[in-house]
Amino acid sequence: MSFSLRALTALLLSAAAVPAIAQAPAAAAPAQVKPSKQALKAIAELQAATNGTDVALIKAKVAEAQAVAATKEDRYLIGQMQVKAALATNDMTLGASGLDAIAASGYLDNSKVASLYTSLGVKAYNAKNLPQAEQLFTRAAALDARNVEALSFLGEAKLAQGQKPQAVAAFQRAIQASGAQPKEALLKRALGAAYEARLPVAADIGRQWITLYPGPESWRTALAIYRNTSKPDAETTLDVLRLMRSAGALTTPADFTLYASVLTDQSNFIEAQNALDQAITAKRIDATNVQISGIAGTLKARPKPTAAELDAAAKSAQSGMALLRIGDRFYGLGDFAKAAALYKQAASKGADANLVNMRVGVALAAAGDKAGATAAFNSVTGARADLAKFWLLHLQTRA
Repeated sequence: MSFSLRALTALLLSAAAVPAIAQAPAAAAPAQVKPSKQALKAIAELQAATNGTDVALIKAKVAEAQAVAATKEDRYLIGQMQVKAALATNDMTLGASGLDAIAASGYLDNSKVASLYTSLGVKAYNAKNLPQAEQLFTRAAALDARNVEALSFLGEAKLAQGQKPQAVAAFQRAIQASGAQPKEALLKRALGAAYEARLPVAADIGRQWITLYPGPESWRTALAIYRNTSKPDAETTLDVLRLMRSAGALTTPADFTLYASVLTDQSNFIEAQNALDQAITAKRIDATNVQISGIAGTLKARPKPTAAELDAAAKSAQSGMALLRIGDRFYGLGDFAKAAALYKQAASKGADANLVNMRVGVALAAAGDKAGATAAFNSVTGARADLAKFWLLHLQTRA
């Protein structure tokens, strides 16, 4: 069974991220910007042409003005008028050429030119001219690597064209450019795109979201995406669900149904019962819900050994997995120290070392032994290592 991510993906990717611009990307030239005497006549004729919509005439006058331009002010004014004409005629190619001229003039610093490219790119994006928008956002980002808007919009343009890995890379650049506290919406967009592309980096972005914005939503979504992209085995699935429970992210009837299903498959009715009882008492779930009442009815009839019976079983256990399962029962009872001890014994009888280290870390984390849990999680390698990083993050972020 897997988490249903339709709603989660919609949450991450649904909103239109690129707003319509409210004004032209290039404002009217300041009064102090004066053309040279050599170019004055040609620039005046270009300005007159831009008051109309004859693109061929405008381009001809642009060429004439460029031929006599002598100063950076001349080149800036010519580019500014090209942009003005482009906005009037919806000719994004003319607008891009005008911004190229402004950039080449050296009249404005790179950050201001980058903002102009970004604004024109948004207009192209809103007009569904995605390749042009991508080019404009790319130029903006090249001029100003700290322009978060340009990088974010570049990600949107690439995503809209189906270039999901490239979109994720752009979003990650925007996150990095944001400094210590990128916007949560940006992290969610990056995570959604990474999930859509089934990229391993989704786990890293998920952890970054949790680190900066810890809470049930970030934990639940990031872990759900981790599980759906990594396709873990039943043992790792249980450790995912235990983490969700510990982080307060096990909040829906579907979550508890999955948790109970995984535990029932391992005949661990103790943990399933205790988790359900605690969630109902804390009012995280409604006991009258059809799914929940069905689980409760099933668990009520299932056998639940006592601690004494489990101790006796541990003494006669012949395999590492048998000891690990008994440790799981003690975990369900809330005796985390005893669970950790049995998990360690399981390793001496052949249980998988990475599984044992994971379970030891989970038990010690529940027992409040942060140092011991950290050491155990740091010892996990292979396919379980990514989840161990989530557990380590939980140790760092919880109160």
